[in-house]
Amino acid sequence: MSTPLNYRHLHYFWVVAKEGGMARAAQRLDMAVQTVSAQVRALEQSLGYSLFKPSGRGIVLTEAGVAAMALADQIFQLGEQVPAAVRDAATGQGLRLAVGISDGLPKLVVRHLLQPALEDARVRLLCHEDEFDRLLADLALHRLDAVLSDRPAPPNPNLRLYGHALGEAPMAWYAPAEVSRKCRQPFPACLGELPVLLPTHHAAVRARLDQWFERQGLRPHIAGEFEDSALLAAFGRSGMGAFPASRWSQEELLQDKRMRLLGETPEVVEHFHLISAERRIHHPLVLQLVEASKH
Repeated sequence: MSTPLNYRHLHYFWVVAKEGGMARAAQRLDMAVQTVSAQVRALEQSLGYSLFKPSGRGIVLTEAGVAAMALADQIFQLGEQVPAAVRDAATGQGLRLAVGISDGLPKLVVRHLLQPALEDARVRLLCHEDEFDRLLADLALHRLDAVLSDRPAPPNPNLRLYGHALGEAPMAWYAPAEVSRKCRQPFPACLGELPVLLPTHHAAVRARLDQWFERQGLRPHIAGEFEDSALLAAFGRSGMGAFPASRWSQEELLQDKRMRLLGETPEVVEHFHLISAERRIHHPLVLQLVEASKH
C-alpha cells in the first residue's frame, strides 16, 4: 500500500519551485532554510525521485520535478479559490459560473446558449473569450466551469474532458438593404454578385460554407474574413458585404430595419457544444445548461 502524500511537504516544494531557491522560499515561509530543505527531502524520499538538481549556484527542477510542479500548481491554485468560494456560498452572494467562450463561436448565439442559466437572479456570470486550446487547458485546471464551443472536445489522453451537445442551427445569409438591391439573381446565385464576408477557418463552420459554395458552383468575391463573429456582423451591417449567421441570430439581426434576409441554407448547420472537466456534472448551472438542451 502506497504512503499517503504529505501535502505540507508538497506545499514547501511548490514554494521552493515558485521562488527559485531554498533561501527565498524560507524567507517567504518565515522558516529556517534547513527546515525547508528537510521537508523537500522528505517529499522526495516518499515519492522515490529527486525533484531538484544543482544548476550553477542554484537549483532547477528535474523532469520528475516538472511533473510534480504542474500538478502542485493545480492543487494550490484551487486551494487559493476556497476562501472566496466558501464566503460566496455562506453569504448567499450568488452562484458563480465561469464560462470559456471559444473565439470561433458566434457571439450572437452565446446569450441564447447561456439563457437557461441566466434565469436565476443569483447568477454571477464570468465569461472569458480565448482560443479553443487555451480554454481547454484552463478547464482542465478547473479555472473554468465549462467551455462553449462550435466543435466537440478533441480526443486527448492527457486531458479529461467531456462533451455535451447543446444543439445546432442552420445558417442563413444577411445583407443591408443597399447591398441586397444590387442582386440581379435570386438567392443563392446572388452571392456570386455581391462582396461576401466569411469567418476564418478558426470557425468550424467555415469548411462547411466552403463546401456549400463549391456544390452551388459559386466563386464568391471574399471581401473580408474575421475570427470574431461580432466583428464580421458589424462590418456586414456597415455595408461591406453579405454575411452568414446562425438562424438563432436572425431575430436580433432583423431588429435592424436596414437589414435583409437574403436566404437560408438549411444544409449548412452550425453545431454548439458544452465541454466540462467531469463526466458527471455537479455544478448546478452547468447541469442546467445541459438539461435545457434536451428539451
